[in-house]
Amino acid sequence: MPTAIAVTSADMALSAQDERSVPAVVLSDLDRRPLEQALTELHALTEQHGYLIVVCSPATPEPVLRRLHTLRALLESDRIAVFRPELPPLGTAVLARQLRQLASCDLSPGVLASAGRLLTHYLHAGAVLGSVARLDRVPVGLKAHAKSWMPGSQFAVLAHPEPQLVKVGPDVTLGGPEFDTWMVLARGQLQSDWVAGLGTRWSVQGLREVPLPAESAAWWGTGRMVEFCSYLADLSVLYQLVTSVRQTGCHWCGLDVIGDRCVFCSALPPVYEPPAPRALEQRAPA
Repeated sequence: MPTAIAVTSADMALSAQDERSVPAVVLSDLDRRPLEQALTELHALTEQHGYLIVVCSPATPEPVLRRLHTLRALLESDRIAVFRPELPPLGTAVLARQLRQLASCDLSPGVLASAGRLLTHYLHAGAVLGSVARLDRVPVGLKAHAKSWMPGSQFAVLAHPEPQLVKVGPDVTLGGPEFDTWMVLARGQLQSDWVAGLGTRWSVQGLREVPLPAESAAWWGTGRMVEFCSYLADLSVLYQLVTSVRQTGCHWCGLDVIGDRCVFCSALPPVYEPPAPRALEQRAPA
């Protein structure tokens, strides 16, 4: 069985991009269910799949994260990875789907888990907001704060890979990817067609609409939004990106990984300090 890719709510499990993508495991209501029940579920998943990668957004509620780490500790297992990339919720859902695509390939669990950190560099995630008054994830100047109180104001914000914020207008755009991407958008309580125009300016190959993740309002500080994310959709391109990076063995758990951190055990490469030069012994003359 391929490595299992899990999310913490059904709205983070996007529909499959291709027929090879493995289904998402939805660990819903972890903080509300009895501990014994959740423990049994995670134990069964690791026994069935060998390894489990749980992808969470920074807006995942703290009780859910605490329960995840409690379950992992109780199972005393290094086969469960909790991966929390610095992405908005929709971008996190897109990344989880890319990992589901790659899980169908011949990648080892450690390489698959660390591939998530690599693929974040190729995501462009943002939103059109009706207000930036409560936005604390992206730097907001005083002028933008003041304009956000004006009726009808809308702001386009890019949170990743480089923060950008502009007031929406006919000729206004955001810096985008320099490679072919698809785009997904999710509508909240805001009427705006500006994202479709952005997709045209970014020359995306396709635009798909999905339900807005429940965590998005907390991340962006408002429910009046249209969230978007551009991404690489082709499995062969994703696979080539991951396999072109040099693999090393984690010195702690032994898994093959790419990059400088093992997602399963969180171990960094050991730092070897060169031995201090030994002082020459001074001998007194006879």
